[in-house]
Amino acid sequence: MNREGTSSGALTFGFGEARLQARPAGTLWWPAERVLAVADLHLGRAERMARLGGGLLPPYETEDTLKRLEAEVTALSPRSLVMLGDSFDDLTAAAALSAQVIARLERLAAGRRLLWIAGNHDPGPVDLPGSHLIETRIGGISLRHIAEPERDPPEISGHYHPKAKLMVRGRQITRKCFLLGQGRLVMPAFGTYTGGLDVRDPAFASLTGPDSHVLVLGRDAVRAVALAA
Repeated sequence: MNREGTSSGALTFGFGEARLQARPAGTLWWPAERVLAVADLHLGRAERMARLGGGLLPPYETEDTLKRLEAEVTALSPRSLVMLGDSFDDLTAAAALSAQVIARLERLAAGRRLLWIAGNHDPGPVDLPGSHLIETRIGGISLRHIAEPERDPPEISGHYHPKAKLMVRGRQITRKCFLLGQGRLVMPAFGTYTGGLDVRDPAFASLTGPDSHVLVLGRDAVRAVALAA
């Protein structure tokens, strides 16, 4: 895989005919199209868990997730912002957003194309500005929530929340990551309260293959690691 770093810590790599950047925040930047893609925000997760009688989480995840997304939008000024599904933990959580959160989402949509891709947690349209789609295609690349290995790549998706286990100075750590292989890119979950699936899980075998590359999110940079290594 040909790749190069940038001053922002992003990792630039070829994907089909495109040159994309995996950013330390967990977003994907497509400079030529000025497209910023983000997956699995799961806004309202704390509210949903409390509503369903699950464990209580500090109710700050929506604030933190939006703050980080706003920082990416400010830094890059995208022409299009693509939310790759599961933007909300469920449709009830989407309907329960505060006026302040709705105003922030409206500001994110102002002056650009905002695409809400349907996820398994939020399959229906939400009453927010932007277009609501099952999937979209930009520059010959399909963008959808869940990868579809029976369809031709190139494809960008979310859903699986990939994470990688690494040994650093004799200590095992787990990091969110992009997973890249066979013309498919699976994005990390952007949301603050999101679990993850180990990149060596069999669920990934049919998606990105055994010779995949893991693009690991560090504090200040993204680094590529061959999965087979």
